This record gives sequence, structure tokens and C-alpha cells, in this order.
Amino acid sequence: MHRKRPDLPVPGPAPRRSVMKAVAGAVLITAANAPAWAAPVRRRPKAGRVLVFSKTAGFRHDSIPDGIAAIRQLGTQAGFAVDATEDAAAFTPGNLARYAAVVFLSTTGDVLDGGRQTAFEGYIAAGGGYAGVHAAADTEYDWPFYGGLCGAWFQSHPAIQRATVKVEDHAHPATAHLGNTWVRTDEWYNYRTNPRGTATVRVLAALDESSYSGGTMNGDHPISWYQAYKGGRAFYTGLGHTKESYAEPAFRQHLLGGITYAMGVAK
Repeated sequence: MHRKRPDLPVPGPAPRRSVMKAVAGAVLITAANAPAWAAPVRRRPKAGRVLVFSKTAGFRHDSIPDGIAAIRQLGTQAGFAVDATEDAAAFTPGNLARYAAVVFLSTTGDVLDGGRQTAFEGYIAAGGGYAGVHAAADTEYDWPFYGGLCGAWFQSHPAIQRATVKVEDHAHPATAHLGNTWVRTDEWYNYRTNPRGTATVRVLAALDESSYSGGTMNGDHPISWYQAYKGGRAFYTGLGHTKESYAEPAFRQHLLGGITYAMGVAK
């Protein structure tokens, strides 16, 4: 069915509340004890506004509207504005400079042409933030910069099922609220490479492959991570396939922590 192409986002009023006041579970960090992920981002775009990009050129997740609604609600609660689009024309230097982070929400396939890719690379180099959710790893296989930014590309997945997530980092705002294990139901991605082998990637959580069927990463299965990347910040979570995920408090906090990290306000 033909989809009407959405209009470019229109600037709204500046948010009134501090983002960090609403980031429950985030750790207060001082300059003396700040970990690598809390380092300041140079030439960071103006904080307080996030762009959610959900264009698909392959499989389309029916949870995308739920994801957009959840991020809007999180923004209202945490004090940042949210614009959403599926129009690649939003990827210009001038428009991207309005955003502290861009969320790739279950994008799939080839969604940006060469000029839009160049604009996004410049945005990241200038200190911009990226947050990839679930099928963001199933995106832009012919764009090496994006593969490095996301951290790993999708390979396959088994049926939706319950599994145990092992939390490896409790200092990051995306996982500070979680215990050592997190049992939940989702569609669990296998990846073409292990992001743990990348010099800049820091793994936040990994799957216990013995807790479900269909894992193919030989027992070391990262599912969420972050990194400083070519001047900017990047966060990725493989969670978020199901509609139910976006109503789950623990996942919503995980998502909020990743977005605020990408925005550069986790300090």
C-alpha cells in the first residue's frame, strides 16, 4: 500500500525541564571519576531535541508506531523534544545540526543515498549522537561508516521467545537500573560479527545463549553496547522487536538511558 511521505519536522518550543532530572537510575558522575562514555562531545549539536528516523526499505516492524509514541512520552517526561520522520530529506547538515541525537528506530535496508550519508557522517564528526534500536542493525549494508557506527550488522534470528540477558555494565544510564540478569521476551538477533572485538565498542549486556534456542554466537552474544565513534557517540540495543517492549518499564528506561547517552547529557 502506498505510504504518504511524512513532512519534515517543524521546530517546536524549547523544552523547559532538564533531561537528567528524569533519567531514573542514571549515575551522577564527576570529572574525577567519569568513565570513557561520559567524555564531553566536541561541537555537540544543541541539546534538547531528538530526531526519530524509521524509514524501511525491507521488512517493516509493526512496533514502529509504538516505538515512536514511547520515545515521545519519554521525551515529555525527561525534558527533550522529539521529531519523527521517514523522509531521508531530513538528512541535511542544517537540519541535522538541530538535533542532539538521531534515533534509527527499526530501519531496514538502504534508506539514505550518498548525499544523505555524507551529511550524516558530517553530523557525527561534529559531535552528533546515534541511537540504533533493533533492526537498525539490518540497515545500510553497503555503507561501512554506518556498520562501524552501529557496531555490528544483523545476520539472523530465531522465533520470538523468552531469554536471559546478562548485564555487564551497571554504570551506564541504559543499564544502571537493571540487576545482573534481565529475563524478558523478544526477537533475539544474531550478528555477522561480534562487536566486542571492535576497539571502541563497550558491551553493556549480552544474551545467555543457554537460556533460549537459536543463538549462533558461540556463547559470547552481545545484545547492547555503546562507543565513542569518529567524533560522536553511538548506542545500540538489539531489543525492541515487539509492541509490548515499548510498554515495558525496564525496556523504556533502557531506551531512555541509551538516547540520553547519545545526546551527550549523561554527566
